[in-house]
Amino acid sequence: MIDLHTHTNKSDGTDSPRELVNKAIVQGLTVLGITDHDTTSSWQEATDSLRGNLTLALGSEISCLTEDGVSVHMLGLLFDGKHKQMQVMLEETRDGRMPRMRKMVEKMQAAGIDISMADVEAARPDGATLGRPHLADALVNKGVITSREEAFQGMLNNESQFYVSHAAPTPAQAIAMIRSAGGVAVIAHPFASHRGQILKATDFQELVNAGLNGIEVDHRDQSPEERAMLRSIATELDLVITGSSDYHGSGKLNLLAEFQTSPGQWEKLESLADKRRVVRA
Repeated sequence: MIDLHTHTNKSDGTDSPRELVNKAIVQGLTVLGITDHDTTSSWQEATDSLRGNLTLALGSEISCLTEDGVSVHMLGLLFDGKHKQMQVMLEETRDGRMPRMRKMVEKMQAAGIDISMADVEAARPDGATLGRPHLADALVNKGVITSREEAFQGMLNNESQFYVSHAAPTPAQAIAMIRSAGGVAVIAHPFASHRGQILKATDFQELVNAGLNGIEVDHRDQSPEERAMLRSIATELDLVITGSSDYHGSGKLNLLAEFQTSPGQWEKLESLADKRRVVRA
């Protein structure tokens, strides 16, 4: 079983890297992609926890914004974690999350919602990349909503009155950086329509020109019709087709390995990195 998109408590997941690796081993995964938001801080603990037949495809889910303001997430896998420009880009993107969160909290306060930055910080694990899921957790803790799922289908949706974008690279810039760092770029859940604005079929050629390697087709936030369309686009553009859980622990309903990538597609994707960086025990 191959799951290339998961999160730990180094961003907005609830499992530590060690706990996630242990769960993957118990479930019999062969390849686990750890892709925390805008950080590689989970890599060392995950590597130290590795044993048995499990291998790691280490990476990061990079927050991007198109020129017209559409939020896009780009999975960078198998890149050089010591690549300086990549780490600078990730740090700058993380830094943009704090003012964005303050603005979202201020909008909610102006609407009469009982929430504060202190509440958000209390809901964020030490050292975790700040994100909307931590605001969702704070809202749950305050009794404003009942779950993260409810938050992202309403108050924290990309089209919500409370949504605020943050400084981020364009998808093409993120792809170029991933490839420059020797890795492979897979666009995450590009047709997840319930999240708000999504890409159009005509947007993919530009991303291919920038060096895109694959499309995350099989994902719970994309309908069967959306998956079929993405599969067709990937086939037409000769892109790798992946399936992933986007697992966040108890923070979301997503189950580890509920969607998977076929061995053949994974072999093709791995071969496109400039070096073999899969981590083995």
